[in-house]
Amino acid sequence: MTDPLSWFETGMQLARLGMDMQIVMAERMSRLARGDAAAGVEAVRMVTEKALALGEANAHLVAAAAAGHIERAGPEIVALYSRKVRANRRRLKR
Repeated sequence: MTDPLSWFETGMQLARLGMDMQIVMAERMSRLARGDAAAGVEAVRMVTEKALALGEANAHLVAAAAAGHIERAGPEIVALYSRKVRANRRRLKR
């Protein structure tokens, strides 16, 4: 059985992830709206990052299921996406 506090913590991480994602999306949309060469690079980077992140999330899910601890997959995947979104937020703010 999982600790109820861990679900609260995961919920808070999801809330922060949602806020960070909105900022990243706004920054990316403003870059894409320019329509210059950098916008094309950003579009390719965005699609590539999403495909790689999905692969990593699937790997976490399969590893957790194989180990018999599927309940650990959710928080691990949230942490994975949070790290990636925060890295994009820092990069796009420059």
